[in-house]
Amino acid sequence: MRIDEQPRTRWVDPAVFHHGGRPDLRLGGRHHRIDRPGTAVGDRIDVRHTVRTSTAEYSLLLNAPAWLGRRGVGEALRDAVAELRAIDLTYGPARPDSLVSRLRRGEISPDSYPPLADLVDRCAAMRAATDGWFDAWAVPGGFDPGGLLGGWAVERAAGRLRAAGIHDYAVLTGADLVVRGHAAHGGPWRVAVHHPTDRRRAPLVLEMTAGAVGTSGVTGRQGHVVDPHTGEPAEHLVAATVVGPDLAVADAYATALYAAGPTGLAWFRNGSDYRALFAHRR
Repeated sequence: MRIDEQPRTRWVDPAVFHHGGRPDLRLGGRHHRIDRPGTAVGDRIDVRHTVRTSTAEYSLLLNAPAWLGRRGVGEALRDAVAELRAIDLTYGPARPDSLVSRLRRGEISPDSYPPLADLVDRCAAMRAATDGWFDAWAVPGGFDPGGLLGGWAVERAAGRLRAAGIHDYAVLTGADLVVRGHAAHGGPWRVAVHHPTDRRRAPLVLEMTAGAVGTSGVTGRQGHVVDPHTGEPAEHLVAATVVGPDLAVADAYATALYAAGPTGLAWFRNGSDYRALFAHRR
């Protein structure tokens, strides 16, 4: 499992936001939320953009250096959006002509395309890391990377932003996000993560400069995660949320934890770079 950068996350008492501060982002329920427009500090360019593909909605928040200029920031944004759209078209398991579908039919091998090989390798690594509870091959047809495909897409789009010179950003989809650097106000990204079922609970509040939050179980779809050992819908938990360095890995861990139930909490011990925020029983 490759990790480019260790997560930098600080846990904050939610009460601090009653004294003048507010979260920049909220996660929980079926949708993410951006609490307020950012106010750029210093010589920065603050951009917010939402894009929909056939399977998901993404929000990109950029706190870009002024030296890039509006044109450069626009090009970086278009490049990241193009990556999200390309992954939807090229790797979506539901698309008969996608590389994943062609791989399932035996028409190509994983090594035919380097990104496909990376996707398959990541699925294999997560199968090993979760004792088989995340298993992209335990589905009809032989291979479905859906449990980490969305996180993988976001990480690749974020890589496009960094390559263009933007190192302060947040990219959100559903109840998942990846952040790096600082928000428009000049401080760490302040993320309020709400309990998946009990809206009366105060949210967990994170201050993040590098890291990701992945969630499984809050889409409202029944049976969307199956127990790979039995093929039956998982029913131990109503939701699972995991924080760590990489969103593809956090997503896969959340999916596996949702399937395994409390047994999966053992994966986050012994110095793991990932942590379970929520593993709520039914």
